[in-house]
Amino acid sequence: MTPAPGKWLYPADGTTPGHTQVMAEMARAPAVLLGERHDRADQHRWQMQVAAGLLAHRPKLVMGFEMFPQRLDPVLADWVAGNLDEAQFLERAEWSKVWGFPAELYLPLFHFCRLHRVPMVGLNCRRALVSDVGAGGWDSIPVEAREGITPSAPASPAYRRYLFDITGGARPDRAAQGPDDPAFDRFVRAQQTWDRAFACRIVEAAQRWPDALVVGIIGRGHLEYRGGTPAQLDDLGFSGARVLLPQEAGPTATPPAPDLACAVYGLPMVPD
Repeated sequence: MTPAPGKWLYPADGTTPGHTQVMAEMARAPAVLLGERHDRADQHRWQMQVAAGLLAHRPKLVMGFEMFPQRLDPVLADWVAGNLDEAQFLERAEWSKVWGFPAELYLPLFHFCRLHRVPMVGLNCRRALVSDVGAGGWDSIPVEAREGITPSAPASPAYRRYLFDITGGARPDRAAQGPDDPAFDRFVRAQQTWDRAFACRIVEAAQRWPDALVVGIIGRGHLEYRGGTPAQLDDLGFSGARVLLPQEAGPTATPPAPDLACAVYGLPMVPD
């Protein structure tokens, strides 16, 4: 079944809990990962509203963003402290360089953190690290260039299949003709560098703020079916992270798979 617009669904058992119940349950987790499609304003509004619901049940939050590399954490702290206006923040945070989507999509989240003094941290690493690992593997990276990130756990066969399918599957013009094709290894290594970076930063945030709930703002491709960042968190011994996803709702919407996420929330379908 698909969730109704404005309603939650637990895909594993098909139940439809109320919003208060979901927020109370998720607030007991060590981390809640909120997936998104980067270009969807409605999904960022949903993330902000979920964060507000979690804050109502958990006095302290810290919010981690895929959009920022960790080196920009001092800028994020200045923003939350109220020391920068929007223009100054976006300039110092190098928004036009580190992220390719309009800032307006994310500003509600940033203002939420500033309003409630929720610490913001960058979950990402430098883009060149991802490219270099993809090209040469983790062992090719000097220790001093690893940014404190540890090697990723191997991708499961299911995760490789997932990544292969969402990137277009087998096509005549594609070098890799299956998820186990060695020609696909480079992409998997690169993707897992992001997965592991986000996981390492989430663990670091949880250690720095041990009484806070860590909320991750992350693209859903790193979260679905728990194959990406959640699997890396498990490998790091950080268990119990919950994944919440927005799900298009409507008569022609595709029902979510039982293992897609812990819970999904119905958003009205966007016309093509």
